[in-house]
Amino acid sequence: MSDQKSLSAFPITGRWPAKNPDIIQLYSYPTPNGVKASIALEEMGLAYEAHTVTLSDADVKSPEFLSLNPNNKIPALIDPNGPDGAPIGLFESGAILIYLAEKTGTFLGETPRERATILQWLMFQMGGIGPMFGQMGFFVKFAGTAIEDPRPRERYINEAKRLLAVLDKELADRDWIAGNYSIADMAIAPWLRPITGIYEAADLVDLASFKNVGAYLERFLARPAVQKGILVPPRG
Repeated sequence: MSDQKSLSAFPITGRWPAKNPDIIQLYSYPTPNGVKASIALEEMGLAYEAHTVTLSDADVKSPEFLSLNPNNKIPALIDPNGPDGAPIGLFESGAILIYLAEKTGTFLGETPRERATILQWLMFQMGGIGPMFGQMGFFVKFAGTAIEDPRPRERYINEAKRLLAVLDKELADRDWIAGNYSIADMAIAPWLRPITGIYEAADLVDLASFKNVGAYLERFLARPAVQKGILVPPRG
């Protein structure tokens, strides 16, 4: 490896050292946002090394992790073979998906029109599904359950139902949200899993009524790359 591609400039590698510095280094945890990156890497056939970064302050607020992502959220990655031949560090799961799709020329459409539609639905996940579902989980399963005021809980449950209805309608006549399978699906589908999983909120959002969403998630989870990616990195 040339000096130009050395990862020594990235302090995070001091705490999570690379075994193979010539391949992509992923710093993540198997949350909905985290597995977006690992699923994309698997789908695109890119060589990568996964490092488990827990959600504890000791990890995500450590100086080493903050040196790569000042916003202290997973996932983040380093590509030693960046666009100009030099390493590049990235955070924000949506930005990572776009970067990897552009790097490989896959899952981002064949035409400008297709690309625009895919990015539209990616932003729908980033601005809507992720934040709203995450807040719903907070109020129905985690620390928010201690808040007596029912309005925050009701707000996010209702917003989750609204977003599910949007998805369900769009999926009535297609297998994937933007036509062909794309990074938009890699972003959206992982956020559907916690509803029946850790959030235990399927009844609250009447998930069974959204038949197209249910079939969509089944198609997604049947993909071999998805089956690998949702387990990466290990929880440790």
